[in-house]
Amino acid sequence: MNAALFSTIPLLMCMGYFFMGSLPLLVLKHDTPMDSRFIRGFFNTYYVAVLCTASIPTISFALFGQLAFSVCMAAIAALALFLRKTLLRHMDELRRRIEGADSSAIIDFRRIHIVGMAVNFVQLAVLVWGLFHFFR
Repeated sequence: MNAALFSTIPLLMCMGYFFMGSLPLLVLKHDTPMDSRFIRGFFNTYYVAVLCTASIPTISFALFGQLAFSVCMAAIAALALFLRKTLLRHMDELRRRIEGADSSAIIDFRRIHIVGMAVNFVQLAVLVWGLFHFFR
């Protein structure tokens, strides 16, 4: 069982790093193609990392009979896949509008950035709460 718990460490590190790393990016104005491209790349890397790191605890918890946690880990991976597809597509659309000097696109891009961070924070908080609550 300890192996299953330890397999969540890379996922927790990835989620924590993304939150702490994306927080200072809110300082950027999001108004240049370089800013928006960097943030989009940061989100893309995060979602790919979550997909990879959530698969190991999904399998580990299933092997140790903790199906509820296995399903939760699979849900984290599925949400990352869904958000990668939808948020990044939306970011790409907004980046094109930003390049065309659409000021409302900058506000929308910043809003997506904040929503992506909020979803990550909620997932991270629920995961940590679940690990401490059910495995004390």
